[in-house]
Amino acid sequence: MHKIALIGAGRIGRIHGANVAAHPGLALSHVVDPLAENARAAAHDLGGTVADLDAVLADPTVAGVIVASATDTHLDYSVRAHRAGKAVFCEKPIDMDLDRARAAAASLEGARLFLGFNRRFDPNFRALKAALDAGRVGGIESLQITSNDPSPPPVAYVKVSGGLFKDMAIHDFDMARWILGEEPVEVFAWGSCLVDPAIGEAGDIDTARCVLKTASGRLCVIANSRRSGFGYDQRLEAYGASGMIRADNVVESTVRVWTEAGSQADRFQNFFLDRYAAAYRAEMAHFADILDGRAEPEIGYADGVAALALAEAAARSLASGKPVSLL
Repeated sequence: MHKIALIGAGRIGRIHGANVAAHPGLALSHVVDPLAENARAAAHDLGGTVADLDAVLADPTVAGVIVASATDTHLDYSVRAHRAGKAVFCEKPIDMDLDRARAAAASLEGARLFLGFNRRFDPNFRALKAALDAGRVGGIESLQITSNDPSPPPVAYVKVSGGLFKDMAIHDFDMARWILGEEPVEVFAWGSCLVDPAIGEAGDIDTARCVLKTASGRLCVIANSRRSGFGYDQRLEAYGASGMIRADNVVESTVRVWTEAGSQADRFQNFFLDRYAAAYRAEMAHFADILDGRAEPEIGYADGVAALALAEAAARSLASGKPVSLL
């Protein structure tokens, strides 16, 4: 039974904490949060005791930490936890600043650092990747990623999020690298504010299209919007030499109704914590395997830096109106 400390008891932290509590090989031992009320509530609901970060890192019985705190603390807390001999499960992104993230390479050398790009653990997306790797449609040539939120977040969140590319599309940049099996070397991005004028006033966009190109010429188009109008819209289409593999949206149920008016299916799942519940559980199972020594982190520090580099390249492309090379 590995003791785990949760750093950050907000919405995503509580999801990870609940998955720790539900895993037979893990036990939530400590909860750390700058808001004492959050820490007490999480400890009461999920187990463990309220503690401060220094005490957690000094405790030799704590095997791993989950860094689910504010984004601007991710890198610092991960480095400190690694230096204290802990395995680290850190939420994305690794940091807001690419230069700072790259500068931490020596500090994280040899780290058991698992970065939480949860979509790689979605059962549907993993099945698509497995079918591609098995050659079901030949070698991949192009990829379409659609990632639209049901509705925009509060503007207060937008102001501290790092922007659409670092907060939202960064998941899709990671997915593109993983599915394409090759690093993008060029990025072109268009963006607009079409959903909420307040997002534009905050200096961000809410609608974007990015095109990524690899050295061999493989292409990926990423479509993002802060508002779909019809639910959480998450789709992949991978095109190969002999066909296409598609992972479609997940609906609330498989029930369909047929009448003279036509066919009607159930609604799409409408919240990311519901849509990716299985992925979050699978992530925690993988972290347990890392702690047991049965696995190496599938997603690590280098992946976090690479995704952040794509996010910053997209922002530069948007500002300049020109493609940006990563070579």
